[in-house]
Amino acid sequence: MNMRFSSWLTKAALGLVVGLFSLSVAAQDFRIGFVSTDRLFREANIAKAAQTKLEQEFARREKDLQNLAQQLKTASDKFEREAPTLAESQRVVRQRQLINQDQEFQRKQREFQEDLNLRKNEELQAVLERANRVIKQIAEAEKYDLVIQEAVYINPRHDITDKVLTALNALK
Repeated sequence: MNMRFSSWLTKAALGLVVGLFSLSVAAQDFRIGFVSTDRLFREANIAKAAQTKLEQEFARREKDLQNLAQQLKTASDKFEREAPTLAESQRVVRQRQLINQDQEFQRKQREFQEDLNLRKNEELQAVLERANRVIKQIAEAEKYDLVIQEAVYINPRHDITDKVLTALNALK
């Protein structure tokens, strides 16, 4: 019985070695590519154009918010200076006004941030869709079996981000 087990173990080990060798040969034919979406969002012309578009679209509202913040600060500073000389009823009325102004400012700031985030996500999604089409074209043309966009570590020889950027930037 011990002899059979030893023979079986030897055959299993030999089968494992042959299997690993076959897998190694097959893995050599397996092409993997990696694309850094962070780089695409930073460096692609369409991503830069989307960023410029967003800045222009939200510039007026951002300026309005900055003006509102400055008005609130000025009113608050004025209240701080004048509070000791104000009658109690005037002080309470001015405090309520400042609180209302601050709440209005906070509300507008939240709305601005939500609108900006929504539009930014829409623009980035459009960039990503175009990038994915280019990645698929490159993968098919160069016979990649797998292209990944997120990884903890990637060997630089698998990075095809430059090819994708070149192709994206060539699009009109």
